[in-house]
Amino acid sequence: MAPFDGNVPDLAPPTVVFCITCKGRMQHVAQTLPRNLADNSSYPNTKFVVLDYNSQDGLGQYIQEHHAGDIDSGVVTYYHYPVPDKFHMANAKNMAHRLGMREGGDVLANIDADNFTGRDFSAYVARKFMMARSEGEAIFLRPRENHVGPGRGVGSRMPWGCGGRIIVPTEAFLHAGGYDEAFGTWSPDDLDFCHRLQKLGHVRHGIKPEFLTAIDHGDDLRFKFYERLSDHDTWELFQLRGRQDITIANFGECGKGTVFRNFEPHAIELGRVPTRIFGIGMHKTGTNSLASALQMLKLDAAHWESSAWARNILHEVTGSATGRSHTLERHYALCDFPMAILYKKLDAAYPGSKFILTVRDEDNWLASVKAHWERNVDHWNRERDVHDVHKAVYGEIEFDETLFRNRFRRHNDEVREHFRGRLNDLLEMNMEHGDGWHKLCSFLGRSVPAVRFPSEFAAAELSLKWSGASHNVVSLEPGPEIPGSYSGTDYVMHTADDVP
Repeated sequence: MAPFDGNVPDLAPPTVVFCITCKGRMQHVAQTLPRNLADNSSYPNTKFVVLDYNSQDGLGQYIQEHHAGDIDSGVVTYYHYPVPDKFHMANAKNMAHRLGMREGGDVLANIDADNFTGRDFSAYVARKFMMARSEGEAIFLRPRENHVGPGRGVGSRMPWGCGGRIIVPTEAFLHAGGYDEAFGTWSPDDLDFCHRLQKLGHVRHGIKPEFLTAIDHGDDLRFKFYERLSDHDTWELFQLRGRQDITIANFGECGKGTVFRNFEPHAIELGRVPTRIFGIGMHKTGTNSLASALQMLKLDAAHWESSAWARNILHEVTGSATGRSHTLERHYALCDFPMAILYKKLDAAYPGSKFILTVRDEDNWLASVKAHWERNVDHWNRERDVHDVHKAVYGEIEFDETLFRNRFRRHNDEVREHFRGRLNDLLEMNMEHGDGWHKLCSFLGRSVPAVRFPSEFAAAELSLKWSGASHNVVSLEPGPEIPGSYSGTDYVMHTADDVP
């Protein structure tokens, strides 16, 4: 495998974080970690997170004595979770992946303590994800076959011990809600995770056999710290019966716990992870800016991708007994219509989500909506899906000042009433009054970027050809470089047309 050459145009190389969990496997970490560090040194955006899941076998002492320099350089980060007696694999993986995101990971690679990555594996992973992103494909990596053994396809099967080698971009981990912590024994948590990723639109790619090597050991060590069911019960569990409709796991209860970083005394609390983030302000209240801000926080945020997209979400949510939408679930954060009028159903269907109500001065809002209507109504009359959404919001498709003003007031009042007393679930933002990064990041538990908060402003009108229609750019601002980001975006562009 050649070292990383960075030869994918317009995309910044991602930060790849190897997520290693350990309970009672210090002797394996002592063999695999030094070699994996050396084998991946050619790719500079490589990091290792080692989660000591109350290992109690000298793991911390080993890390201190042998990897202090790697910690100082930032290549290795050691976290200690001192609580559990038993090994809850799904919880441990989720915690390690969350910590990987905390260390700036764009791509998270689950690496069992007994696994060797092979030479230049992180460069291989980075190249795979960059190529997929350049082609508009959402992927994850896992070995193709089950295990080495007799029979068809033996040459391409993975060796024992590499079944947990799953690599995902951070947005895929968030989409699926991580590994399902309902699995408490030795179980198909990884198989289930992959199935849910595929249902959410992520395509599985294989991993070359040259990267799949593990230390050979017996089941006595493998099952030392967590329960193993009977062969029959295990077989039944691996059939994943009754899980065909499950796409999202944990609903916020993902990888929670109190950890300590790099032997420091202060605790880090890993609380709830939002199931989804919904911007539920009316259009023309800064929903574009909110979506851009969420993207700058490295969250997969969508904003009125097309009129058909909005119509599909509206019909799927309102037409389903569960209130769920497969179109919606392909994104982690969603702003603008139709989310604004679906907040009650979304709150019930996606528990553990966070909601952001964007507001602005009423007269300013009304003037903006009126101008928006006058500019686009002819196009909308030809594109009836837009008016389907307008009809659901206002009951009308023609601009009516009194009707729109009353609807604006009623929407904001009803949202506040619905979330009354739920300060952790609803944030209200008025960007005209200066609300920005500090308020948003405090609500989401994220660090404040050292860049200006996005906002629409007057710019020279540029004409874009998109889907056969002409669109006017009303906001064009430099896309700031966020450490670890590999979106490849040079500019954040806000268009005036084909939005509700």
